[in-house]
Amino acid sequence: MNLKKLFVAAATLALLALPAAAQAPEKPKIVIGVGGKALLYYLPLTVAETKGYFKEAGLEVEITDFGGGARALQSLLGGSADVVTGAYEHTIRMQTKGQDVRAVLELGRFPGIVLAVKKEKAGQIKSAADLKGMKIGVTAPGSSTNFFVNYLMAKAGAKYQDASFIGVGTGLGAVASIKKGEIDAISNLDPVISKLETDGDVVVIADSRTEAGTKAIFGGANPAAVVYMKNEFIEKNPNTTQAIVNAHYKALKWIVSSSPEEIAKAVPEAYYLGDKDLYIKAVKASLDTYSRTGIIPLDGMKSALGMLKEFDAELKNVKDEDLPKTFVDRFVKKAAGG
Repeated sequence: MNLKKLFVAAATLALLALPAAAQAPEKPKIVIGVGGKALLYYLPLTVAETKGYFKEAGLEVEITDFGGGARALQSLLGGSADVVTGAYEHTIRMQTKGQDVRAVLELGRFPGIVLAVKKEKAGQIKSAADLKGMKIGVTAPGSSTNFFVNYLMAKAGAKYQDASFIGVGTGLGAVASIKKGEIDAISNLDPVISKLETDGDVVVIADSRTEAGTKAIFGGANPAAVVYMKNEFIEKNPNTTQAIVNAHYKALKWIVSSSPEEIAKAVPEAYYLGDKDLYIKAVKASLDTYSRTGIIPLDGMKSALGMLKEFDAELKNVKDEDLPKTFVDRFVKKAAGG
């Protein structure tokens, strides 16, 4: 066989060896909904965008940013978004409502959500039960930051209905709501929390940014942000789904191998809340939250369900054996396999 034939044969074999992930997306133009893109909770989404990983995967992505995860979920259900980066708990709640919404990749292994009270109120708070009657700022009502407080209050023997929940968003508006005294407590994420801590405005009473903090609150692992979509989309667009997972997975790997300073350079300056050093500090505080495998462990699924059952009577009949249908793992396994 001459050299030309050998080259053609080798090229043919290489093409045949390409994984399904490299096949052209059925739907190259997609819309991704997110509730607070500048939050470190959603850092993998921003990195996939700014580092060009979506383009590498053959995708043209439009990202629609909402004030909170509940609104991003509605964009998926309403059809204006194809995919959402949002809290894993939404997949459980949607399944019970007959909506076949499934996660395809874990972005955060710990929630990273922090509950803090205004410094002047700290002396009144012995447990989450003491939040009764207070105004609590969350990213948006019905979002994971809201669920976090619901759970803590229920666990402490209180009813979350006895507090007032106010949507304050995810950026400087959330910071201002504490500084202006519009709320008594806040459930939010970095860099908002690090900003308030640095300025001495709040006292933290529950912190899920670390493994130890998450275990203290939930008793074990508790998945956070995931990439989720309707199962109908997954079945119709497996190559597109694979491309979406590949881009986010590559972003995860880059994050855990990069320094906080490198990460800060990869995001828009608007994310800094006016203070780059503060943002770097927030990154350091949150690096442990990102998933190392992209796989949601079954124990984590059970923990999330247990949390929801504490305050949501609609989920009381959901069983652990129902949980595997909330997560499709074959795409992340392909991404990890290269």
